[in-house]
Amino acid sequence: MGWWALPRAALPLTGPCAHRMWSSLSEWFWQERLWLPPNNSWAALEDRDGLVYAHPRDMLAALPLALALVVMRFVFERFVGMPLSRLLGVRNHARRLVKPNATLEKYFVTEGWKPKEPQMALLAAQCGLTLQQTQRWFRRRRNQDRPCLTKKFCEASWRFAFYLCSFFGGLSILYHESWLWTPAMCWDSYPNQPLKPALYYWYLLELSFYVSLLITLPFDVKRKDFKEQVAHHFVTIILIMFSYSANLLRIGSLVLLLHDASDYLLEAGKMFNYTHRRKVCDALFIIFSLVFFYTRLVLFPTQILYTTYYESIAEWSPFFGYYFFNVLLMVLQLLHVFWSCLILRMLYSFLKKGRMEKDVRSDVEESDSSEGEAVQEHVPLKNGAAHRAGAAPTDGPRSRLAGRLANGHTPAT
Repeated sequence: MGWWALPRAALPLTGPCAHRMWSSLSEWFWQERLWLPPNNSWAALEDRDGLVYAHPRDMLAALPLALALVVMRFVFERFVGMPLSRLLGVRNHARRLVKPNATLEKYFVTEGWKPKEPQMALLAAQCGLTLQQTQRWFRRRRNQDRPCLTKKFCEASWRFAFYLCSFFGGLSILYHESWLWTPAMCWDSYPNQPLKPALYYWYLLELSFYVSLLITLPFDVKRKDFKEQVAHHFVTIILIMFSYSANLLRIGSLVLLLHDASDYLLEAGKMFNYTHRRKVCDALFIIFSLVFFYTRLVLFPTQILYTTYYESIAEWSPFFGYYFFNVLLMVLQLLHVFWSCLILRMLYSFLKKGRMEKDVRSDVEESDSSEGEAVQEHVPLKNGAAHRAGAAPTDGPRSRLAGRLANGHTPAT
C-alpha cells in the first residue's frame, strides 16, 4: 500500500499544520522567563535603528562553514603538514607485521586489544603458541593500528595554525573592549548589547571549528582522554550556541580567548616532540604549563566564574539561563582540573628525569616510543649469551637446555 492510501492522521504533517506546530514548539522553547533576565523580552533584541543584535538563526551558517573547514584541513595537511613534516625530519617507525592468525585476530577485533594474562594463556593454548609468542603478536597487532608520527604531526600542525590565528585574531578584536580588562563590564546594559560584526565572525569561526572537530573525530588520533575531549567539544559547542542566542557574547568571548591562549602552545609542543627536538619541546611544555595553569586554574575561576556567578545577577534575580550557563562553565572547570592533573604528572616526571620523555597530555600514550611494549633485544644473560627477540624464554627447562648447549655441553641421552 502506498503512502497515498494511508489515513490522513498517519500522513506527515505538512503545510500550515506543521508550521503552527513548529511555531508552538519554538515559542515554548524560547520562553523569555527561561533565557532572559526578568522584565526583558526578545522583542527588545530585534534589529532597529541601525543596531544589529544576535539571533539564534545566525548560527546556522556554522554548518556549511564547518564542512569547509574539514576540506581546508585535509588540503592543509596534504600540502602543508606533510611537506613540513619531511622538512623537519619526522620519521615513521618501522613496524613488524603480524603473522595472520584467525583466532587471535577475531579476539582482537571483537573482545579487546589487550587481553588479561589468563585469557592470553588460553589463546596461546588454542593456537599452539607459547605465551611469549602470543603476547608479542598482540603487541605488534596493536602497533599496526597506532597512527604514525606523520599523521600526528599533520593533525597537530592544523590545530596549531587554527589556534594561533584564532587567539591573536580574537585578541585584536577584544583588545580595545572594556570587558576584556574588567569582566564586570560584560553585564553593563545586558542584554541590550548590539552585535559587532568582527565579534560575530570570530564567534562563528570558533563554533564551526569545534563542529568540524566532531565531524573528523572518527578519523583522528585516538588518545587516552578521548571521552574527556568529546565532552569538552560538546560543552563548548553548547556554550557558544547558548551564549550567542542569549546575547552573552561578551563573557563568551572571554571564555574562548582564555582557552585559545594555551592551546596553540600545546600543539606546537606536540609538533616539536614528533620531530625529536627535545630542548624546544621541553621549553614549550614549560611555557604551556604555566599559561595553562594561569588561564584555566587562576583567571577562569577568579574572573570568569566569579563574574558569572555573582556579578551577573547584581541587578536581577537568578533565572534558568543563569543556572544553565554556570553549570556548563563548571563542567569546563572540572575538565581543566582533570587535564591539570595530567600535566602535573608530566611535570613531576620532567623534574625527576630532567627531560620530557612523553608528548604533552594523553597523545603520548599512543606514541611508539613511549609504549613500553617492545620486546627487548640482545639482553645479556649470565653466561654471556644474548637473548634475542623470538628466542626461547629465559627460564624453564628449554632455556636451561639452550644455556648448556651454548656452553658446549651435550644433552644427556
